[in-house]
Amino acid sequence: MRVSLKIKILTLVTAILVIVISTVAYHNYRQQKEMLHEIANRNTSVLIETIKSSVANAMLSGRSDEVANIFARIKSREFVKSIRIVDAEGKILNSADRDEIGKQVPEQGRSKLPNRNLSLLPEEGVFLSYARIFNAPQCYKCHPARNETLGLLEIKLSLGYMNGFISREREIAIFSAILLVLLTVATIFTFLVIYVEHPLRKLMRYMEKVEQGDFSQEINLTSSREMRSLGNSFNHMVGTIANLMESTVKHERELARAQEKLAHHRETHLMNGRLEEQIREIENLNVTLEERIEEIEEANYKIADLAGELEDKNTNLEKAVAKLSTLYRLGLAINSIIEVEDLYRLVVKTTMDTLQAQVGYVVLYDAGHGELRVTNLVGYRDPNPQHLRVPMKPSSVSSWVIQNSKPLLIADIAQTPEFDRVSPLGFERKTLICAPLMVKDEIIGTLTVVNKLNNTVYNHEELELLSTIAAQASIAIKNAMLYDEQQKTYLNTIQALVSAIEASDSYTRGHSERVTRFSLALARKLELPANRLKVIERAAILHDIGKIGIDLSLLHKEATLTRDDVAELQQHPTIGMKILEPIEFLHDVRLCIGQHHERYDGKGYPNRLTGQELLLESRILAIADSFDAMTSDRPYRKALKLEVAIQELAENAGTQFDPELVPIFIKLLKTPNFLPQREEYPGLHVVPTPQKSGNASHSFIAQ
Repeated sequence: MRVSLKIKILTLVTAILVIVISTVAYHNYRQQKEMLHEIANRNTSVLIETIKSSVANAMLSGRSDEVANIFARIKSREFVKSIRIVDAEGKILNSADRDEIGKQVPEQGRSKLPNRNLSLLPEEGVFLSYARIFNAPQCYKCHPARNETLGLLEIKLSLGYMNGFISREREIAIFSAILLVLLTVATIFTFLVIYVEHPLRKLMRYMEKVEQGDFSQEINLTSSREMRSLGNSFNHMVGTIANLMESTVKHERELARAQEKLAHHRETHLMNGRLEEQIREIENLNVTLEERIEEIEEANYKIADLAGELEDKNTNLEKAVAKLSTLYRLGLAINSIIEVEDLYRLVVKTTMDTLQAQVGYVVLYDAGHGELRVTNLVGYRDPNPQHLRVPMKPSSVSSWVIQNSKPLLIADIAQTPEFDRVSPLGFERKTLICAPLMVKDEIIGTLTVVNKLNNTVYNHEELELLSTIAAQASIAIKNAMLYDEQQKTYLNTIQALVSAIEASDSYTRGHSERVTRFSLALARKLELPANRLKVIERAAILHDIGKIGIDLSLLHKEATLTRDDVAELQQHPTIGMKILEPIEFLHDVRLCIGQHHERYDGKGYPNRLTGQELLLESRILAIADSFDAMTSDRPYRKALKLEVAIQELAENAGTQFDPELVPIFIKLLKTPNFLPQREEYPGLHVVPTPQKSGNASHSFIAQ
C-alpha cells in the first residue's frame, strides 16, 4: 500500500520532534537526579557533623544516654528513616530505636559496611550515608587510645518529598512535550492540506481528464505563487500536447496506410511461424503439466493416508488420556469418601458423565435372600419403591454378571433375546454395559450404565473403562462397608450400655428412644442435612451414657437431692464425653452430649455456654430431653400433664431453651398422631401437678 506524501511528512516531523523532546527531557531528568543526590549528600554531611558534635559533647559531659535521645529527636523528622552507630564487627552501639541497641546487623547488611565515609542510593527514594567517628584524645579515658575509629554513623534519609517534586516536574515536562508535538503536527497538517494537498488533488483531477483525452479545460491554482506557476505550466503543457497529438495522429494515419500494404505479407508469414512455435511450446507444456499433475495426485494420496493415520493416533491418544484422567480423579475421590451411600452416588454420577449414559445404577447382591437391591438409580425414577428389590433370574443382566463374575457388553439388546429388553425397574434398554463389583472372589454387586445420550452403542473400549472403574470402586465400597460395620459395632456396644442403664431403672426405660424420636422430628422440620441428622440421632441415643459413672442409689433416690447430689449428677455430660473420646468419628456427637444440659442464657452446666456457642443439635436435644423428662415419672416426682409441659417449654424459651426452636417443637407436639399411645408413653396420662410453673423443669434439669 502506497503512503501519501502528507503522511510521510507528518510521520517524519513527529519522529524528529519526539526524539528531540525525549532526549532533552531525559537529560533534564538525569540532571535533576544528580542535583537531588548532591543536595542529599550536602544535607547529610551537615547533619553528620552536627550529630558528631552533639555526640562528642554528650560523651565528654558523661551523658552517654543523651546520645540515644539525640538520635530519637533526629529520627522524629519525617525524612529521617533510621540513624544508628555500628562498630566494625556489625554490632549496633547506639540507635534511635532502643530495641536494636546491642544487636548485630543482619549478615547480609554486615558484609556491605564500608571502612570509610560513603554516600549512596541503595534503593529508589532512599539516601544512605556512612561516616567514621574517630577516637579523640579527650575520650582516651573511656576508650583505648589504640582504637582509631570508634564506629560508623549510619544515616538513612527518605527522598520521597524530592522525588515527588521531580515527578511533578517530569509530568509537566512530558505533558508540555506532548502538547507541543500535537500542536506542531496539527499546524503542519493544516498547512499541507490547504496549501499542498488541495492544489495537488485538483491538479490530479485535471491530469485524469487529460489522460481521458479532454484537453479543453484549464486549471487555475491560486493558493500560492508556486502553485500558480505550476498551474500555468500545466496549462501550457496540455496545449502543447494537444497540438502534438493532433499533428501526430495525422502523420500516423498516412504512415499506417502506406506501411499496411507493404508489411501485410511479411507480417502474415512471421505470425504463422510464431504461431507454430507457440503450438509446439504449448504441447510440451501440456505433457509436463500432466506429469506434474500425476505427481501431485500421488503426493495428495500419501498426505491423505498420513493425515488419516495421524488423526486415528491422536483420537486414540485423546481417549487414553481422558480415560486415565477420569480413573485418576475417580480414584482420588472414592478413596476420600467413607460413607457408603455417598460413595455409591459418586461412582454412579462419575460413570454416567464419563460414558455419556442416560441411566446408571448400582446393584447390591444379597446372597442370603438370593435377590438384588438397586441403589442410587440415576436417570429414571420408579414411583413404586418395591421395584428397587428384584429377584435373581436368568434373563437378568446383573444376575448373569454375578453368576459368571465377569463384565457384559450388550451393544444391541435386540440381538440378545435371552435378556429382558425392559428392565424390572420399568425403563427400556437398548445398549448397556454391566461390570461386577468384586473384592478378591467376593461379589458385592454390579455397576451398570444403560443407553447413551447420543443414541449410539457402547463398544469394547468403554467396557474396559467401566470394568476398571468398577474394580477401583469395589475396593472403596468394601472398605466403606467395613467402616460402616465398625461404626455400627461401636454404636451397638455403647447403646447396649445405655439400655443396661435404663433397664435398671423403670422410670427412665425407653427415655433415649423417645428423645431420639422427638429430636429427629424437630431436626427434620428444620430441614437439616442427612449428616447432621445422623449426628443428632446418635447423640440422642447416647446422651445419658455418662450416667454409667453415677451411683445407682443416687439415680434412684426419692428424697430431696442435696447440693452434693446435684453436683455429682451434673458430671454425667462430662463423663459421657470422656467415654466417647477414643471414638474419632463421634467427635460432633461428643460435643452435642457435652452441651445437652447447657442453657441458652449461659446458666447451664458443665461449661455455662451461651446460645451462640452451642451446637444447633445440642439445642434441639435439650428441648427433647427436657420435654420427655417432664412428662415421665421420676423417683422424686410424678410426670407433668402435656399442657403443663408445653407451658414450661414456652415460659423458658429464651432462658433455658432456644426461643426460635421452642415454637416449632410445640407445633409438632400439637400435630395429630405425633405423640405415642399411653401404653408406649406413660407420662402423658399423669394428671396431678401441684408444683408452680417454672420449677418442675428446674428439678429435672439438675439430673
